[in-house]
Amino acid sequence: MFYNRLEEIPMAPHLSLAAQPQFFSGASLQSRLLGFGLRHTVRPLLGAWARLPFDVFPPNVVEQIARILPVHEGTMWRSVDLADCGSEWLQAKGVSDIHGGNPGAILYFHGGAFLTCGLNTHRRLVSRISYAAKQPVLNVGYRQMPYEPITESVADGVDGFRWLLEQGYAPQDITIAGDSAGGYLAFSVARAVMDKGWGQPAGVVAISPLLDFDPAGKQGHRNANRCETFPMRAVAKLTDVSLRMDTRRGISGHRVDPVNMPLADMPPALIHIGSNEVLMADAELMANRLVSAGVPCDLQVWDRQVHVFQAAASWVPEARTAIEEIGTFVRGLAEREATGTTPVAAPATAATSRRSRAAVR
Repeated sequence: MFYNRLEEIPMAPHLSLAAQPQFFSGASLQSRLLGFGLRHTVRPLLGAWARLPFDVFPPNVVEQIARILPVHEGTMWRSVDLADCGSEWLQAKGVSDIHGGNPGAILYFHGGAFLTCGLNTHRRLVSRISYAAKQPVLNVGYRQMPYEPITESVADGVDGFRWLLEQGYAPQDITIAGDSAGGYLAFSVARAVMDKGWGQPAGVVAISPLLDFDPAGKQGHRNANRCETFPMRAVAKLTDVSLRMDTRRGISGHRVDPVNMPLADMPPALIHIGSNEVLMADAELMANRLVSAGVPCDLQVWDRQVHVFQAAASWVPEARTAIEEIGTFVRGLAEREATGTTPVAAPATAATSRRSRAAVR
């Protein structure tokens, strides 16, 4: 099959010791068409936005259009009002909650560069993850730029974790997950709730995560100009926008990116990344730092897959496989908690049995 070959991948020059990720080889026709489409639509639009001499933030039209998108068959959801944002409690078909004897739950954060997307755009992906993991999901509609800084996005995520605790979920039974900017929040919220003394979450799942706002590592990476979605200029502009937002709110210098957080006590992590993504630099660095800190982490690299390709699971076969990998990881965390076994990294498929190894910067 197209995903069944494990290969060694040359790592970025900013790493002094290479990690060895699990590599899912091959790209279907559907995935290649998706990449072609993004390279000739979204990428040039983002490049044009990055060249503007002033900040422009169009209305979040994609979030409104996404209301019509179908979810995984049989999915149920209801609105949940957190202190400062709306959220959704979602259960895929056949998935019970804590009242039905299921102790596990997922706290999810959508992507969108902290500028766009929301509950509507990601409901379909979240419903598939719920089905694969056999756990209900609190999908958080956190506040975003340009109205609120990233620190407020993190605060909304912490409120989401508190809500789950109030429903009776134990911290060690909550997996925190997110894609793109949501991957940033997944690690940041895990760190924040642990710093509050609320306990260690079950694990972290990060899909194509943005984990480092310093563009230097990405600019020097082999994927700097290979990404089908993001031109390097747009990545740099996002950094500038976030810093200006922090400065206006008087919090410049206080926000710590996930790659620079204390990591030794973090829970096990699974990171998904496409082999050509500009965010590969962040994924590699985070995996290396986690494993070198003694934290189990599986970095899964998907051959020529685009940014958050998992969202295209309705027609991209690799996306369905990737979501199953996420489900296997989350279910494995639940089994580990139930049996009291030692934390392990994401269970690999038979075709990807080799373990990630440590690396340091």
